Amino acid sequence: MKITVIGGGVAGATTALAVRRATGAEVDVVEAYAEPAGAVGSYLSLAANGLRGLESLGCLPAIRAAGFDVPTQRMWGAGGRLLGEVARGRRAADDMHSVTLMRGALVETLRRAAIDAGVRIETGRRVPSPSDVDADLVVGADGIWSATRAHLAPGVGEPRYAGLYSVSGFSPGTGETGVFNMTFAAPGAFIHVESPDGRIWWSAQIHGDEPVPSLVDLYRDTPHVARILATATEAGGPIRHHVLGEVTRWHDDRVVLVGDAVHPVGAGQGAAMAIEDAVVLSLALARHGLGRDTFAAYAAERRDRVAKVLKTAGDNTGAKTAGPLKRRLNEVMMGLFIPRFYERATGWLYDFDPGTVPARG
Repeated sequence: MKITVIGGGVAGATTALAVRRATGAEVDVVEAYAEPAGAVGSYLSLAANGLRGLESLGCLPAIRAAGFDVPTQRMWGAGGRLLGEVARGRRAADDMHSVTLMRGALVETLRRAAIDAGVRIETGRRVPSPSDVDADLVVGADGIWSATRAHLAPGVGEPRYAGLYSVSGFSPGTGETGVFNMTFAAPGAFIHVESPDGRIWWSAQIHGDEPVPSLVDLYRDTPHVARILATATEAGGPIRHHVLGEVTRWHDDRVVLVGDAVHPVGAGQGAAMAIEDAVVLSLALARHGLGRDTFAAYAAERRDRVAKVLKTAGDNTGAKTAGPLKRRLNEVMMGLFIPRFYERATGWLYDFDPGTVPARG
């Protein structure tokens, strides 16, 4: 059995590793870009569900070594009021602490694990269509602008601008590590976390159509954010966020979609959902082999969970883009909700546990 994965990012590298490990098949990855580094300050946090998926593939220690644990999350109002403190990306009793790392480091680590498992990775080559690939199975892991999706479901799920763009960068640290901070401010959410190397990694998620010239001025009414931005040592350019209309066709009898190619979920869960996809697909292939029924079973297992995460993402975006009156009301409600109900409301997201993917490769 020969499998080709189109796209060598998080979704592609994880899927290649998973299907190689679970089936022992010949697996190739074709990636259009030579380097996985991403934009300046482009980091992400993996919650417990994504980490358990990586644990099932045997590469969790390497991922942990590439990043750092962040056990705590704090939510702040625009004026600096603490709205609540919770376990980051997990239930409070779960010792699977969230890991924060650079996106490029995550991709590089996953690619090394895939290569060690026997996967061949070719970078710098673009595949226009799955019909150009000689393989028994083609996995489209080529992101929100997926050419594979366009082939599988022409005209379906065209990306559109979500009304948010982000700017990320670094500032000098204060000595407080292990805390993921999210501030709900007038321009949009501001996220920052201090790494063990003494830098604050930050990302401003701003609602609007055009980037502004000065982030410090934009966040002038949120003093603790403005202080971080005023001391920035490096910042990247604006990255526009896009959303995707519903993709009703996830597969045919030879092609199947994973990750952002079929469901860019946001809510800090994009990488974790791609990892879950990879594990579920690999286990389906190991149990049932190639075939439309196998792919249908994979899609059926994923659809409801993905739909629920998409709803959560929509709610999060609403909180980030709220106007002044709604934002003040949200702060009051969050101050009451977070200490009492947050874990009960979000725990389902972090409970995913696929077990161990058997190593047949």
